[in-house]
Amino acid sequence: MYSFSNRISALQPSAIREILKATSQPGMIPFAAGNPAPEAFPTQAVREISARLLAERPVDVLQYGVTEGYGPLRERVKAYMKDGFACGGPDDDLIVTSGAQQVVDLAAKVLCNEGDAVIAETPSFIGSLNTFRSYGLRLRGMPMQADGPDVAALERLLREEKNVRLIYVIPNYQNPAGTLMSLEKRREIYALARRFGVMILEDNPYGDLRYEGEALPSIKSMDTDGLVIYAGSFSKILAPGIRVGFALAPQPVIAKMTVGKQASDVHTPMFSQLLVDEWMANYDVAGHIKTIRAIYRRKCAVMCEGLAKAGEGRGLSFVRPRGGIFLWCALPAEIDMLEFTQTAAVNRVAVVPGAAFLVEPGERVNAVRLNFSTPTDAQLEEGLAILAEVMKKW
Repeated sequence: MYSFSNRISALQPSAIREILKATSQPGMIPFAAGNPAPEAFPTQAVREISARLLAERPVDVLQYGVTEGYGPLRERVKAYMKDGFACGGPDDDLIVTSGAQQVVDLAAKVLCNEGDAVIAETPSFIGSLNTFRSYGLRLRGMPMQADGPDVAALERLLREEKNVRLIYVIPNYQNPAGTLMSLEKRREIYALARRFGVMILEDNPYGDLRYEGEALPSIKSMDTDGLVIYAGSFSKILAPGIRVGFALAPQPVIAKMTVGKQASDVHTPMFSQLLVDEWMANYDVAGHIKTIRAIYRRKCAVMCEGLAKAGEGRGLSFVRPRGGIFLWCALPAEIDMLEFTQTAAVNRVAVVPGAAFLVEPGERVNAVRLNFSTPTDAQLEEGLAILAEVMKKW
């Protein structure tokens, strides 16, 4: 009866979004969602700021704003990136977006034509992969290694493909693999982008969630040639529901993103922008980040210890992440990934099959992604015990 566009007809619903429907069922233990821990939200600060904004600046929060974003917030985030991360030069500009996901959408919209290629880590974030697919782009995957993507594979793909428009990477605590890209690979990837004249889309929603080791410089901080679009977000350090992210990129790219955003949602909600600006200006953001790092450090330890017990002697393997909220778990060869996820769901534990994150058709993986930020400690312990029982089936 209905005839859908070519862009949408080939897209399938996000496996994660579909699994999230199951997590809403009573009693389901949510190892699938990538939601922040509820106790990590600065609820009191948000309550105070909201009341103050509505009492003192109701017109500002309820009126239209400019597409590029609320001016004071833009300048505050520019300074935050410059002072804290050495990012942003005189030729860069910043646009406030409706979450970091919109940065990915705008980058594809303004830089890519149908049929162009995007090189991404495999596995990678399904939301970004589906965005690229929605624009009719050809996805090529560079396999993930312990310290980030296979740089040799990236160079081979750059030589093979004639119309690569973007290299998409998540350097810090990658979703779903949880890996931290080494400093050497960050430099190598930038050098390849420079040699082949390809832009990098650096997605960094998890960089502040570091609870082991030292922070590594972003690829954007190395950008002397105007090749890097940095996607930042307040979803994991403040709250995802406010939908505030930003792109830091060369001025011509931001100018085109602005036009593209005008055709999409006009501007990011003013209430959310002013809320973030007030929070950054008047609250202890660094102290809050330190608090949530401690929360995730503890939750990660609970999951890793429980998973080690669940998989003891069964060939289950994983690498303990040094930050972020995800754990990539390789299943023994005799366990079928999809059957495992289905059986886990029947037993009230929702996990995401690794196949949901693959880039190219024909790729194979026998792994699942687990999330430790959303469940309570009691749910973590119960869910891991259930997974141990599920594994006994094999």
